[in-house]
Amino acid sequence: MDVVLNLLFNSGIGLLSLFTILFIIGMAIFFSVWFKRKMNDPDE
Repeated sequence: MDVVLNLLFNSGIGLLSLFTILFIIGMAIFFSVWFKRKMNDPDE
């Protein structure tokens, strides 16, 4: 496990992978909140 974390946080590819994973999770949270707000908005 130590090798995996070392590769994730210390290599360029690992950092890009970590950024991509966090970006996708952030996008999912943003879109779920946005869609829920749009579905509950009676004006649209």
